[in-house]
Amino acid sequence: MLKEQTAFNTNNESDNGETNALRNWLNRVHQGDTLEIMGNMPGKSVGVVVTSPPYNLKNSTGNGLKDGRGGKWPNAGLIKGYADHNDSMPHDAYVQWQRDCLSEMMRLLEDDGAIFYNHKWRVQNGVLQDRSDIVDGFPVRQIIIWQRPGGFNHNPGYFLPTYEVIYLIAKPKFVLAPRAGGIGDVWSIPPARGNPHPAPFPFELARRCIQATTADIVLDPFLGSGTTAVAAEYCGRDWIGIELSEDYCEVAQSRIQDGWRGDPT
Repeated sequence: MLKEQTAFNTNNESDNGETNALRNWLNRVHQGDTLEIMGNMPGKSVGVVVTSPPYNLKNSTGNGLKDGRGGKWPNAGLIKGYADHNDSMPHDAYVQWQRDCLSEMMRLLEDDGAIFYNHKWRVQNGVLQDRSDIVDGFPVRQIIIWQRPGGFNHNPGYFLPTYEVIYLIAKPKFVLAPRAGGIGDVWSIPPARGNPHPAPFPFELARRCIQATTADIVLDPFLGSGTTAVAAEYCGRDWIGIELSEDYCEVAQSRIQDGWRGDPT
């Protein structure tokens, strides 16, 4: 049965302090800057983080998403960036932002918790950008390959990319749920369809991450259209969602409410 939902929270005054633990945080979409909001949460309060941050794709050496002149992205939704985020930060600033976010996620994890951090590798200036500068120093235990269909690649310099990665960043006491490891480390999952978000996270991907753990509380600090929360509801787990855009918060709230009324994808 779907948990009772509240409207997304735009005022975190009632959420400060650790005395009330997570009572005011659970099963809510919290609108605002993710670093600020995570900074108000009590430490060691969530069991698993499942998230896919903005990829900074518009900061590109190519001509595709950078300015929309064509290439392999002529009609891509991300040509205009995300709502309230243009996805075009200077690379060094982007890396530091993501490292700061991962540090906060680690602080929020219980001692047996883990982060499933989905990102995309790219070729920039002819060299692979594998996001090692973001995850360096964090306890990456494994890389899961998300195999997904690719489009047409008009770049003669490299083969068509057909996968993204999920970094499993785990605290020492983390273990998978019983028999969860049998699904392997290559997941063939199609991209989401019919989602108003320009870069939606597939329901099946979020579901697998959540069900691979025994965590009671799931956090997504880049909630977007709410897929992680929908998957958490499906799996019977409590959740916390953070999203900067008011528009995406409204979409997420609607999808969370409707998640059990048919196909949640």
